[in-house]
Amino acid sequence: MSRALILIRDDMDRSRAARWAMQAKPGTRIEFKEAKRTTDQNAMMWACLTDVACQCEHGGRRYTPDQWKVLFMHACGREVQFIPALDGSTFIPWGQSSSDLSVPEMVELIEFILAWGAQNGVTFHDREASHAA
Repeated sequence: MSRALILIRDDMDRSRAARWAMQAKPGTRIEFKEAKRTTDQNAMMWACLTDVACQCEHGGRRYTPDQWKVLFMHACGREVQFIPALDGSTFIPWGQSSSDLSVPEMVELIEFILAWGAQNGVTFHDREASHAA
């Protein structure tokens, strides 16, 4: 088995994971992670980022929702670096993707966006956003 994933929902899943671990070859990597962010959280994040992008400037410039996401991820302590494009004309973000965030990490990011938005006069149009994450 080169790659496998088990979501632990019950004791049967727990037993299967233990069995796989006992049968794993030396050097096999076993990783435990919290559940990834939900699609509802993702939709809320993008709705919030769109509202920020439509209503705010940063450093005298307008930014896209994607660019705001990089700014907020960095502000929340997520590693984001910028590397030069192959043609040298610009820099592109490299680092943790929001799709890798766990449910609690996504809650933290959304709450940060909402708090920053409240401090900067953003009107959030997604009704669910006001009841964060």
